[in-house]
Amino acid sequence: MKKELIELRVNGRSQEVAIEPSKLLLDVLREDLDLTGSKRGCDDSSCGACTVLIDRVPMLSCTLLAASCEGQEITTVEGVSEHGSLAAIQKAYGDWGGAQCGYCTPGFMMTVKYLLSINPEPTEQEIRIALSSNLCRCTGYSQMYQAIKAAIEAEQKGMTSTKYNSRSLVALGSLISGSAGERQSVTGAA
Repeated sequence: MKKELIELRVNGRSQEVAIEPSKLLLDVLREDLDLTGSKRGCDDSSCGACTVLIDRVPMLSCTLLAASCEGQEITTVEGVSEHGSLAAIQKAYGDWGGAQCGYCTPGFMMTVKYLLSINPEPTEQEIRIALSSNLCRCTGYSQMYQAIKAAIEAEQKGMTSTKYNSRSLVALGSLISGSAGERQSVTGAA
């Protein structure tokens, strides 16, 4: 199939890629742009592991043609950290053990990022409703809810990000996922 050159704006940067017109955004992110935080978990848009923000709205990248995203701002989990610092939600996930294997964590973080952008003080019920489109096969979700509440408190106190420290990096060990030898931190840091 003939490839076409498209320009995507991902995590604040313009990227030109030559792709087949039928290539999914998830595959372009992972294979062409080497942004492996978003995961393929189900192939039928039911788990949320591939969630990214398109113009600040959560979308499932496993169902979007990459070419349809031209001219829109795409934010992946790698774009959540701020200038070498953890965003409040990333730090809270590490501190509260908000993830077990970490595979679904990027999708959850993107959904939470969106929720907090439209509702900085969600109730527990609103958090549960927002996260209902994301599945975790490892946890009972309670640590995730605690992490989200901690992130909200940090945001309210003006601590929108925290510099990396050894405690945070150790806690983030649970957020590292991998398959077939791949290891990618959900912070996007190398």
